[in-house]
Amino acid sequence: MERVPTAFWSTEPAELLRLLGTKREGLASDEAADRLERFGPNRLRGRERVSTLSLLLAQFRSPIILLLLFAAVLSGFLGQATDAVVIVIIIGVSGLLGFWQERGANRAVERLLAMVRVTTTALRDGVGKEIAVEDTVPGDVVLLSAGAVVPGDCRILESKDLFVDEAALTGETYPIEKGPGTLPAETPLAKRANSLFMGTHVVSGVARAVVVRTGAGTEFGGISKHLGARPPETEFEAGVRKFGYFLLVVTIVLVAAIFVINVVLDRPLLDSFLFSLALAVGLTPQLLPAIISINLAHGARRMAEQEVIVKRLASIENFGSMNVLCCDKTGTLTEGELQVHAALDVEGNESENVLFDAYLNAALETGFVNPFDQAIRAHRQFDISGYRKLDEIPYDFTRKRLSILVAHEGESLMITKGSIHGVLDACTTAELGGGRIVDLAEVRSAIEERTDALGDDGFRVLGVAYKRMGNQKRIGKDDEAGMTLRGVIAVFDPPKPDVKDAIERLGALGVTLKVISGDTAAVARHLAKVVGLRNPDVMTGAEVRKIDDEALADRVAAIEVLAEIEPDQKERIIVALKKAGQVVGYIGDGINDAPAIRAADVGLSVDKAVDVAKAAADIVLLRKDLGTLADGIREGRRTFANTMKYVFMATSANFGNMFSMAGASLFLPFLPLLPGQILLTNLLTDFPEMTIAADSVDPEMVERPRRWDIRFIRRFMIRFGLLSSVFDYLTFGALILVLHAPVDLFRTGWFVESVVSAAAIVLVVRSRRPFFKSRPGGLLMIATLAVIGAAIVLPYTPIAGPIGFRPVPGIFLAMLAGIVALYVAGAELVKWRFYRTAADDGGGASPGPPARGG
Repeated sequence: MERVPTAFWSTEPAELLRLLGTKREGLASDEAADRLERFGPNRLRGRERVSTLSLLLAQFRSPIILLLLFAAVLSGFLGQATDAVVIVIIIGVSGLLGFWQERGANRAVERLLAMVRVTTTALRDGVGKEIAVEDTVPGDVVLLSAGAVVPGDCRILESKDLFVDEAALTGETYPIEKGPGTLPAETPLAKRANSLFMGTHVVSGVARAVVVRTGAGTEFGGISKHLGARPPETEFEAGVRKFGYFLLVVTIVLVAAIFVINVVLDRPLLDSFLFSLALAVGLTPQLLPAIISINLAHGARRMAEQEVIVKRLASIENFGSMNVLCCDKTGTLTEGELQVHAALDVEGNESENVLFDAYLNAALETGFVNPFDQAIRAHRQFDISGYRKLDEIPYDFTRKRLSILVAHEGESLMITKGSIHGVLDACTTAELGGGRIVDLAEVRSAIEERTDALGDDGFRVLGVAYKRMGNQKRIGKDDEAGMTLRGVIAVFDPPKPDVKDAIERLGALGVTLKVISGDTAAVARHLAKVVGLRNPDVMTGAEVRKIDDEALADRVAAIEVLAEIEPDQKERIIVALKKAGQVVGYIGDGINDAPAIRAADVGLSVDKAVDVAKAAADIVLLRKDLGTLADGIREGRRTFANTMKYVFMATSANFGNMFSMAGASLFLPFLPLLPGQILLTNLLTDFPEMTIAADSVDPEMVERPRRWDIRFIRRFMIRFGLLSSVFDYLTFGALILVLHAPVDLFRTGWFVESVVSAAAIVLVVRSRRPFFKSRPGGLLMIATLAVIGAAIVLPYTPIAGPIGFRPVPGIFLAMLAGIVALYVAGAELVKWRFYRTAADDGGGASPGPPARGG
C-alpha cells in the first residue's frame, strides 16, 4: 500500500485502487487482518480496552492517597516505621480490592458489548462479508445500502440513486445525492459528491465504495479530536460530579479544622498531618467509582438476561430515572408486519389494476427498504417480465413517495406510490372505473373522505398514480406532476396481543408513553384507543410546526399521541420534553429515528435496526417489545437504588466517625485513633458495601423514577452522621468513665465499636422499611457478619500489637452489644421520622431522591 494523496477525491479511481493496494473485488482476508494490526481498530478513540496496569494504578490516583503515601514514607524515615508500614499495607489492600472488583466489571461489560455490533458489508476474498465497522481497514471495498453507516472516508466506485445524510458532518439539512466521478483537489468538503465520510449514513440507494481513511484519520475523526468530543454527560454522571464537589468542600473544612485543633493543642506536627489525611480518606467514599462500576456492570448483566444490551453503562441510571418514553408505532405497539387489506380504485371498488401497479412499483424499487413494499410483494405476485425498469426516484421523507420509470410495449410509464397526500399533491386527474379520466378536483373530497374512514378503522392508506412519459428514459422530481391517480392501497398492522399489558406495566412504573408516528391522525388515534392509551387527543406535525419550543414543551406534556410527524420534528419534540425537566427515552429503528435517539437522555434501538439507529443508541433491545423495556427499567432502578445505598451508607457512617474524632480531639490528650487504625476502620467498613450490587431491592424502590438530589443526601448524611456520633460519645464515656481505659485500650474499643456499629447500621439504612422486614442479599449479610466477627476477634490476634491494639475486657463487649442495640433502635426511629418528613416535603421514598429533583 502506497501513500494516498490527501485529496483522494481528485485521484482517478483506478490509480486510487493501485495506491491503496486493493481491487474492486476487495481485499484478501489475510491482507485485511495485517492491515487491522498495522492501522488499528476503526475507532475515533481507543476507549474500550483498559490495560490491567492502568486500572491498578487508577486505584491510587487520588491526591489524598498519594499525599498519605508520601507522608507515610516520610514518617518511616523519621523512625515511625511500623505505623508507616501499616498505612502502606492498608492502602495497598484497599486498592487491590477496588482493582479486583473493577477489573471484573470491565471484563463483564466487554463481553456484553460484543453482543451488539454495528456492521458493514465488505468484500473479502471477492465475497461480501458482514464485519464489525471497527474492523474496517483502508483498502476495504464496502457495499452500502439504505440505513448503512459509512464506515470510513470512502471514494465511490459505483452507485445507484445514492442519497447520503451528512448533517452530522456538514450541517446540511437534506440528504445529498452522491455518485462516482473525479473532482478538483480544491473541492470543499460539502461539495465532494464522489466521496463518503465517516459519521454519515445512507438514506437511499446503493453504492460500492473503497475505504481510504479510518478512525482518527477521517474528516470526522479530525473534527472530534479538535473539539475534544466526548459523549454528553448523563444526568447520573452530573449527579456524581456534583456529589464529589459537595464531599470535597465538607472534607476540606472538616480536615482543616481538625488539623488546626491538633496543632493548637501541641500535638506532634507529623502525627497531626497524618491523622488529618487519614480522616480525609475516611470521610471520602473512595470506593464510589469502583462501586458504581460494579453496580453498573452487575445491572448490565441482569439487563442482558432480559434481552436488553447496554452499550453505554452510565445510561443504565438514566434508564431507571426515565419518566417519559417516546416510541414509534410500527413494531413497538404493533406486530410490525404490514398486511394488505384492499386495493381500491378512485370510486372505492376492488381494483386489479391498482394492485398490479403497486406491485410493479414495489418489486422494482431499489432504494429504502420499507414494510409497505414488503407487504405488497408478499400479498400477491404478478408476472412483470414484460416491463423493464429504466429509472427510479427513491423515496424520501419530504416528498413521501417513490417513482419508478418502466418501459412497456415501446412506451415509458412512470408509476408513483406513497402517502395518499403526497401522491394527491402530484396528481391533476383521476381514473374512474372503465378507464375514464376526470379532473381530480371533481373526486378529491370523496377520496379524502374514504381515506379518512379507512384511517378511522385503523388502516394506513397509500396512493397509486401513473403518468405516460412517451420515450423518456430518465425521470426527475420535477416529473412528479400532472399525474393520474389510479387508486389506493389499504394496509394494516395489527397491535401486539400483549401491548396493553406492557403499557399498564410502564404506567405502574411511573413512565408515560408517548407515541410519535408519521401516520395520519386517524390511524394513530384508532391505535391509541385499541392499546388503551388514556388521552385520545392527537397533536399533528402541522401543529408542531406552528408553535415555538416553549409552547411545544407545555403542550406535548399532556399529549400521548403525535401523528403526521416529520423526521426532523422528532428530535425537536425530544428536546422540548427534556427542557421541561423530563428524563426522556426514545426507541426507534429507522434511518429518520437516529437524531431523536441521539437527543434523548436514553437512546434505544433494536438489534435488527438499521445501522445508523443502532450506532446512535445507548441501549439495544434484542427484542422490540415494551414488556422487555419494562423489565429493563426495573433493572435500571435496582442499579440506581443499590448505588444510592452505598452513598447513604458511606457518607453517613464516615461523616459520623469524622465528626466524633473532631470532637474527641478537643478533650482527649492524645489522637483518638492512629492514622493506620483510621484506614483499617475505613477498609473494613467498606468491605460489606462492595457486595451491594448483589443486594436485594425493596419493591417500592423500583415503582417510580428517582434522581440525584444533593440536598436530600446532605440531610441524610447530617441526620444519621450526628446519630452515629451520639453513640460514639456514649462509647467514649464507657471507655473513659467506666473502664478508665489507657490510650491503647481506648483506641481498640473505639475501633471495635466503629466497625461493628457501621457494619450493623448497613442493614438499617439500606432500606426504608424496618431492617427485619427487608431481607438483605446473601453476600451482603455474609460480608457484614464476617466484618463484625473480624473486628471483635482482631484485638486478640498477633497482628493487634503492630497495629496498636490490645485485647478488650469482656465487660466492654457486653457494653458494646448494648450500645449497638440502642444505636440500631435509634436509627430505626430516626429513619422513620426522616422519611415521613421527606414524604411530607415532596421528597419521595428512598434510598433515592425524589422523582423530580428537589
